[in-house]
Amino acid sequence: MTVTYPEVGATREGPLPPGYLHVTRRVRVGQGHEAFAAAAAALARWHPQRGAGLRLRSDADRVALGGRFSTGIGVGPLRLWVPCLIVWIVDEPERYGFGFGTLPGHVETGEESFLLTVEPGGEVWFEIRAFSRPAKWWVRLGNPVAKLVQSRVTDRYAKAMQKAPLG
Repeated sequence: MTVTYPEVGATREGPLPPGYLHVTRRVRVGQGHEAFAAAAAALARWHPQRGAGLRLRSDADRVALGGRFSTGIGVGPLRLWVPCLIVWIVDEPERYGFGFGTLPGHVETGEESFLLTVEPGGEVWFEIRAFSRPAKWWVRLGNPVAKLVQSRVTDRYAKAMQKAPLG
């Protein structure tokens, strides 16, 4: 199964592609390499998703290139599961993160990324970048609500990483 958009990897760096809603957040999550290592371990084990209150189904307990997962929003039988694929990973001494893209069946089409970096002064930053547009007619119809939900979930991802146990 392949992703539902052509701009694979566009959240990694550079400008986000035109024709989509763009969402970005950047928050400080700690100081020093020990905090970075702890934040990277939390990120690799789906901490932003779980910390944002999303349900998660994954074929792995850790993020892996080519790994498939679904997140669920809602309650009980009203929960909506959206399938995604990890399309890139960066794992360097001062940068760790990944990007994932939408698969067929997702209500949106696009990509989202989570990236941790250690700045020259030792501050650890968490950045979220995403581009998306509705994939279903009913999401287009409710686009103002969909944008609000995406913005709130993005804020929850950032808060979850700020509260992650950092050793």
